Amino acid sequence: MHTTPRLVAFDLDDTLAPSKSPMDPRMADLLVDLLGVAEVCIISGGQIAQFTAQVIERLPQADAATLERLHLMPTCGTQYYRHELGEWQRQYAEELTDDERGRALAAVEAAARALGYWEAETWGPILEDRGSQVTFSALGQAAPVHAKAEWDPTNEKKNTLRDAVQLELPDLEVRSGGSTSVDITRRGIDKAFGMRRLVEVSGIGLGEMLFVGDRLDEDGNDYPVKRLGVSCIAVEGWEDTLDVIEGILARAAGAAESVA
Repeated sequence: MHTTPRLVAFDLDDTLAPSKSPMDPRMADLLVDLLGVAEVCIISGGQIAQFTAQVIERLPQADAATLERLHLMPTCGTQYYRHELGEWQRQYAEELTDDERGRALAAVEAAARALGYWEAETWGPILEDRGSQVTFSALGQAAPVHAKAEWDPTNEKKNTLRDAVQLELPDLEVRSGGSTSVDITRRGIDKAFGMRRLVEVSGIGLGEMLFVGDRLDEDGNDYPVKRLGVSCIAVEGWEDTLDVIEGILARAAGAAESVA
C-alpha cells in the first residue's frame, strides 16, 4: 500500500508486543503517533484483560480524542470495544451458549489428553472460558515465551489437536490460535469475521485498510484476513512492526508535505 491507509489493524502477541507481555515503550510511542494519522484496530484471540495489560496501560500519554480512534477486538472480533465518555465500553459480544461452552471445554480437554498434549507443568490455567470463545493454552496463558516456542515449533501439535476437536464439534469453529493455543468460537468466526464487522462499525472499506500480523501463513490465525483480500504485511516479531509503523508515518509526513 503506497498511500496512507485510513485504518491499520494489528494482531497483538508477537506483532505489537512479546507474547502475553506489555508493549515496549517505543511501540507505545509509535502507536500514539500512528493514531494521529490513521485509525487503529487491534484484533487478537485474547480477552479484553490482555488488551488492557499489554496495550491500554502502556498508553497513559494518549488523550481521549486519540483513544477514540482506537478499535479493540478481543477474541477474534467476537467482542468489540470503543473508548467513549472516558472509558472503554463494550459495543457487542457474540457469546457462546452455556451448552456450546460446556461441549467445547469437554471436547478440547478430552482430545488433548488422548493425544498426550495435556501438560503437567503449566503457567496458569490450560482452559479458559472467555464467553465468546473457549481457549486451550497447552502451557497456560502465563507461560514464558521460550517455553511456548519450544512446545510446538512446527505447529504440528496445534493442527492435530484442532482437527481432532473439530470432528467432535462440527457446529462450532476450531482454529489454531497463538503459539500454543487452540480457539473455539461459533461457526464461521475468525479474524475475517472481525474485519468484516469492523467495516460495519467504522464505515471504512476493506480496501482502505492495512493488516499487520505474524501468522499470515496458511496455518496461521491471521491468514483469514489475507484470504479476505485485505492488504497485509507479515512480520516475524514486534521489532519488525516498529519498522512498519515508522514507514507508514514517513509516507504520511511526505504526503502532507506534498499537499502543503
